[in-house]
Amino acid sequence: MQIRRMTKEDCEQVAAIEAASFSVPWSLKAFTETVEKENFRYYVAEENGEILGYCGFLFVLDEAEIPNVCVKETARKCGVGTQMMQTLINEAKSLGMAVLYLEVRESNQPARRLYEALGFVKNGIRKNFYEQPVEHAVLMSKTL
Repeated sequence: MQIRRMTKEDCEQVAAIEAASFSVPWSLKAFTETVEKENFRYYVAEENGEILGYCGFLFVLDEAEIPNVCVKETARKCGVGTQMMQTLINEAKSLGMAVLYLEVRESNQPARRLYEALGFVKNGIRKNFYEQPVEHAVLMSKTL
């Protein structure tokens, strides 16, 4: 498996994983437009031409927000998320970011454990942030 920058050609596979994983997914157009923006960095985990997962961040000045982290259901619990997030963290550091922010569904214990293992800390709750089903978001950050 390799972790590399996402390209426009990856967006169809990424959008399919997104649609299979989230009740309110980003569209193919959203991913295609995001990949082209200078203040976004997106990465994919790929094996034999198959995208196993993706993650990314957008940055302004020295702060970055992680809007997406997802691993294909068949590739979960294999270290894909950890490797992608470590790549993302290293890239954010190399760009001079001071802090990373993210939000995660309160019930998503596997993701929360991953983020905590990578040094993210809980900063608060955003009530009723998610839809379908309505759920609170846990706000987390990591100082770099």
